[in-house]
Amino acid sequence: MPTLEWIGKDKVINHHLDVPYRVLDHQYTYLGSSKTGAEIADGNKIIRGDNLEALKALLPQYEGKVNCIYIDPPYNTGNEGWVYNDNVNDPKIKKWLGEVVGKDEDDLSRHDKWLCMIYPRLKLLHRLLSQNGAIFISLDDNELFHLRALMNEIFGANNFIAQITLLCNPKGRSQDKYFATNHEYLLVYSKSQLPSGAFSVSKDEEKLAKDYKLTDNNGIYRLLELRNTHREFGKFNRPNLWYPIYVNTETGDVSLTESPLYPIEVYPVWPDGFEGCWTWGKELANKDIALLKAQQKSGSWKVYRKAYAMTQDGETAKQKLFTIWSDPLFYTEKGQIVFGQIFPGKDKNDFPQPKSID
Repeated sequence: MPTLEWIGKDKVINHHLDVPYRVLDHQYTYLGSSKTGAEIADGNKIIRGDNLEALKALLPQYEGKVNCIYIDPPYNTGNEGWVYNDNVNDPKIKKWLGEVVGKDEDDLSRHDKWLCMIYPRLKLLHRLLSQNGAIFISLDDNELFHLRALMNEIFGANNFIAQITLLCNPKGRSQDKYFATNHEYLLVYSKSQLPSGAFSVSKDEEKLAKDYKLTDNNGIYRLLELRNTHREFGKFNRPNLWYPIYVNTETGDVSLTESPLYPIEVYPVWPDGFEGCWTWGKELANKDIALLKAQQKSGSWKVYRKAYAMTQDGETAKQKLFTIWSDPLFYTEKGQIVFGQIFPGKDKNDFPQPKSID
């Protein structure tokens, strides 16, 4: 697998092992109230200090136990006049680089510095993540390419889940040189291979009411075409999904066996004659034949499957998330509003571009 090289990599590749374990100094506990009025601790931790040392301090208690990690590292825009120095020139970072990288530190570009900074932190985050866990990282174009190369090296290219494009500023940045940037990214990796649908979410009531308009004794459902609607799949590369289904023209019921009751033969053929394939194999179709129905449209028969809003276990139907998030809830201005509510009287420029809590 290709790996990314940069000045100083050889000095930081095992640096996470050299970071000393530190004992967290418990300063205070926040007590909330239960329904009975009793005070209870919320169980969360807010750690103030160097995040490299903080991550190492968490290892004894949490190694391999964290199911979800979200980080919002510096984007390395080169802007030195922001809330913090986003050109990796903070005195603490420069001191650390001098100690760890040594004399090569003088030759580092801002990208080399950023990579030296993030690498040992990612190594510790990998150790904290559980086998079924996932990590989400916010960033923009400045370090996207470099971070994906690092994540492939540390987490494994096979554990790449998604690169989500987040519409955060619909008006765009007019000060940009060529295009008005109005998006950033959310990079998602897992610790190990996860099952299909692991990131699917339950549909809300509005979505259920819109999509599921048919009803039978088993509940509300919708019809999905059994033919695979993607032409990259067909008889040519999925021959096991190419087989005939026979239709009863009176009831729309189907069978995998031709008979006087099921005389019409249907294959997953596209209107232009392209030989496609079904989404179900013969074994599954035979097992769940009661879920299949045929309808005649424009002179030809199509086979559909019933998809219920609720499973037999009472679980709501789920849907996969898209890789472009354009909901206004995610706009930066929403985060600015919440920031103002938490810190009334503070100027939004005190902390520009906060993340939306949604």
